Amino acid sequence: MTKIGFCAVAGNGMSPLAQIMKLNGHEIYGSDASFDNGRDEFRKKALSDVGIIIRPQDGTMVNQDGIEVLIASSAIADNNPDILAAKAKNIPIKKRSELLADIFQQYKYNIAVGGTCGKSTTTAMIGYILDSLGKNPCMINGAFLKNYQYRKGLPNYIYNEDDICVIEADESDGSIRNYHPYIGIINNISHDHEPLEVLMQYFQSFANHCQKLIVNADCPNASQITHPDIITFSTRNKDADFYVSNISAQPLSIRYTLSGHTFRLPLIGRFNIYNALAAIATCSLLGINKFEAAHALEEFQGVQRRLELIGTRNHISVFIDFAHNAGKIEASLAALKEFPGRLIVMYQSHKPMSARTTGEEDGVIFGKYLNQHDILLMPEIYMRDPIKDSDISGADLVRYAKNHGVQNAYFYETKEQVRDHILKVALPGDRIIIMGARDNSLPQFCRDLLKDL
Repeated sequence: MTKIGFCAVAGNGMSPLAQIMKLNGHEIYGSDASFDNGRDEFRKKALSDVGIIIRPQDGTMVNQDGIEVLIASSAIADNNPDILAAKAKNIPIKKRSELLADIFQQYKYNIAVGGTCGKSTTTAMIGYILDSLGKNPCMINGAFLKNYQYRKGLPNYIYNEDDICVIEADESDGSIRNYHPYIGIINNISHDHEPLEVLMQYFQSFANHCQKLIVNADCPNASQITHPDIITFSTRNKDADFYVSNISAQPLSIRYTLSGHTFRLPLIGRFNIYNALAAIATCSLLGINKFEAAHALEEFQGVQRRLELIGTRNHISVFIDFAHNAGKIEASLAALKEFPGRLIVMYQSHKPMSARTTGEEDGVIFGKYLNQHDILLMPEIYMRDPIKDSDISGADLVRYAKNHGVQNAYFYETKEQVRDHILKVALPGDRIIIMGARDNSLPQFCRDLLKDL
């Protein structure tokens, strides 16, 4: 048994690893700035309930608890008190991606899900299919599976010690290149955290490490990736290895035809068909009948904050979405635009770097989908430092959107001001969508907004 500390344990990528290492018999400690500031109490309790000891992020778990190794998120600065304390005591510091790779490589049939969009949902789908069909997988995800909300702890993992493991492989920090999977998936590639040419290099390096590669044939960038053993999926090309047709969007589901058989996917958004195809193709390579895999997905409830319907009150629906780049924003808006009704969109950019690199592209997408009746509201960038980030603001993102044709676009300093605007203008038939990453207060924001409508 090893004493392990997790710095930023509340994070979507850190919390499943902490829980799995606890189940693996280790003594686990965790710290998080959000807990110190009185936020994310639900996550704090969920982690405590499975035996993870929560400490302040002030070096306590290093100086007093005697941890033997510190796991740190890539977002943690070098001057973080836990990091400084570990360095002072010569305690090894490992990145989250390194621990994930260590766990991943222990499994014979390891599956890494890559792509700029859809990683969390595709990973969840694969894990759910395998679990529901008795294959005892390990699944490590960056989002909460709604099918497993009844369990203790946070529902972003499945833990078994058989021979299958599926993970979400992140390209934002380049760590996707660290994995050597039996099956690799590239759902799509588009500009996000890095320039497109850099991302293409990351994904090609990832592909070179895969024994088998599953690729979305409908994505122009993903289709450029080379590999000697590629399996393709498509909604356009009948010659793809996995092809679906007759896609029909229903109010709360999608119907589609796979090799002559019709199935129902209980999610909205045609982009989820690509996620489902990637999952079905993956499970087929593991010996599961593709129709059984598709049938299993008929009971899949989705993951939290991925175009998730929070509820409807007075004929006004509230959705939450993790969208934080142009591709994700477009997928969600396109899905909502398949049905009538005005859209009221709150978009909170999650960090200044993202606003700088993709803000103009985001404006193009808002201009493409929001008409003269729709409303776009933006609070200040979530992680913005007024001094260090004085060159960029949510007001700039509003300006980009207006430049690309959004007539009703407004900037507010706080989410509370956005909420007040929504409550003043919302009418029966409207769909309200709250978009943004990182900020774990957004689900409660949505629930409160729904209550107040």
